[in-house]
Amino acid sequence: MIHHKPPLFLLFLLITTAIAVASAATISQQFKEAPKFDNAADCPPTTTAIHIAMTLDATYLRGSMAAILSVLQHSSCPQNIIFHFITSTTTTSFSDPTRLRATITTSFPYLNFHIYPFNDSFIPGLISTSIRSALDTPLNYARTYLADILPLHVTKIIYLDSDIILVDDIATLAATLLPNDTVLAAPEYCNANFTFYFTPTFWSNPSLSLTFTNRNPCYFNTGVMVIDLQRWRSGDYTRKIEEWMELQKRMRIYELGSLPPFLLVFAGKIAPVDHRWNQHGLGGDNYRGLCRDLHPGPVSLLHWSGKGKPWVRLDAGRPCPLDALWAPYDLLKSQVLFDS
Repeated sequence: MIHHKPPLFLLFLLITTAIAVASAATISQQFKEAPKFDNAADCPPTTTAIHIAMTLDATYLRGSMAAILSVLQHSSCPQNIIFHFITSTTTTSFSDPTRLRATITTSFPYLNFHIYPFNDSFIPGLISTSIRSALDTPLNYARTYLADILPLHVTKIIYLDSDIILVDDIATLAATLLPNDTVLAAPEYCNANFTFYFTPTFWSNPSLSLTFTNRNPCYFNTGVMVIDLQRWRSGDYTRKIEEWMELQKRMRIYELGSLPPFLLVFAGKIAPVDHRWNQHGLGGDNYRGLCRDLHPGPVSLLHWSGKGKPWVRLDAGRPCPLDALWAPYDLLKSQVLFDS
């Protein structure tokens, strides 16, 4: 006698088949063309450039496109801006420089930009797992290597994360002074519990805990930084950061990916920037990504650092109130499945 398989089993087969088919395809995002933005009449010559560095990959591409649009839209001299995009040579085919260049050019035909493939295959050997997998992406460490990646004639750079929106003229941020031998400028948050960013192993070690002696260290977020690349190169700061990363491999002294090595090298030694230039934490914490409000005070840059990203929450139909401020800059047109 023939026994028929129950409908539940057939449903299971359909679901697993659908998952297999989906995993064999690559989702390619298509973006609208942005308006052209021209310089105001009183802008200096375009040779007076503002250099901006960002990483670029498929995962955060939608955020990057919105960030670029916001920078241009609020700039009084957008034609003076040069973008420097760093891409990984070890990620998926959709993250390859040729496809990313085509995407940027299609949406921003007049944009002055360069793409630098970054061979980040050595990064996994320098890092240990952190509290959130996204923080372990090798490209997340590209900010440490800007002085090596970018050409020598680029002497000052603004580094921006991909999950930001500007609502002010970036020329103001670019004009940040880096006095004396200061290498880096960023908003400082001295009310934050600085001890939180390092493990008890770090603080209980007599030699390590002396790292911040006479420095008055404060937390700063590395998603918005102004960097003097000449001073970085002459001071060999990439190597100084790597030394802390190597120590982390031997003994766990922090939990938060690429941020703590920057704090170890620079906290207490940076030039301050007004808090308005990094209203960070809008993505919530690193575990649940809950909604958060703005910090008190004026706003020039919104930053969805944390687990929750506005485009993900908007697509899921569960946006946070402040995600509505990101939505007008979203250039996404459609999503198309391409067989791989």
